[in-house]
Amino acid sequence: MTEYDADDTARPDPTAGAGDGRFLPAPEAEQPAKGPAPVTPADAADAARLVSFGLQPKLLPARDAEYGELLRRYRDDPAFARLADAVASGLGLVVLEVSTRAGMAVTAAEDSVFAVRMGDYARRASTDAGDRFLHGLAHLAVAAMAFPRPEDLADDGYIGRITVNGVDAFVRQACRRLEERAAEAGENTDPTSGAPGLEASWRVYARRSSTGATKDARRLAGSTTGIIAKAVSFLVDSGFLQRTGDDAGGTYRTTARYQLQVRDMAGTAAMAELLELGVVPIADGNASLLPAEDTDDLDLVADAGLPFHSG
Repeated sequence: MTEYDADDTARPDPTAGAGDGRFLPAPEAEQPAKGPAPVTPADAADAARLVSFGLQPKLLPARDAEYGELLRRYRDDPAFARLADAVASGLGLVVLEVSTRAGMAVTAAEDSVFAVRMGDYARRASTDAGDRFLHGLAHLAVAAMAFPRPEDLADDGYIGRITVNGVDAFVRQACRRLEERAAEAGENTDPTSGAPGLEASWRVYARRSSTGATKDARRLAGSTTGIIAKAVSFLVDSGFLQRTGDDAGGTYRTTARYQLQVRDMAGTAAMAELLELGVVPIADGNASLLPAEDTDDLDLVADAGLPFHSG
């Protein structure tokens, strides 16, 4: 047996001259091409689990180890992120952001089984069908006061603060401004009685009592502050606001999820028109109005830019 037979990991180069002493390494076995790892049932279950966490708006990743781990996997594993996005899409959900600050923030598309409709909201709030528009306007005003400037929506660290009484005061100031414009334009300020559909939206709100009156001084559910209180209560339940106190009818701060939601709806006509009145935020959650530039009369659209769908 030659020394080459004993160790065939190296053999002389046949092209080398005699006595050259050069050796070539033995050829390595060809490796099969590696493709993407197949999706397993466990992967699908984890992706669905992450989406389920996103549907629990009050759950924070910092308070749930499994949630935090799945978020890290979403961030570090593109294939898993695509799978989770596909699960959300199949459920009719739109992924707004996946981050440690907001978790898996999702919103429901109009055709999703998770979409909250204005009728459902009205029943949950025990409201009369005729008050639905006022509830829509309350939600719109809360969003406008919480994030009155584009830079507020763009700043992930910004926290908006509102109060129930502050929102009511803001809408009533807007109503007065619109009433002044209507008077200047010579428009009818006293539409036919019993035909609210002919009234401009601001007139409906302006004619409603702010607090109402009860024997024990509680605000009436159908008053404007009562309607706003129901709107913010819904937003708290949805993980969009956090209650911080009882002053001024109730004080609240925004969450990262609400910022994402308002950012998504900021392009709606009603939101833009309301902001054109010139909201000036005040630290206590109230607001005042600057003299507005000359703009067309505002016509706020019912249900526009809300965290739920019409119907």
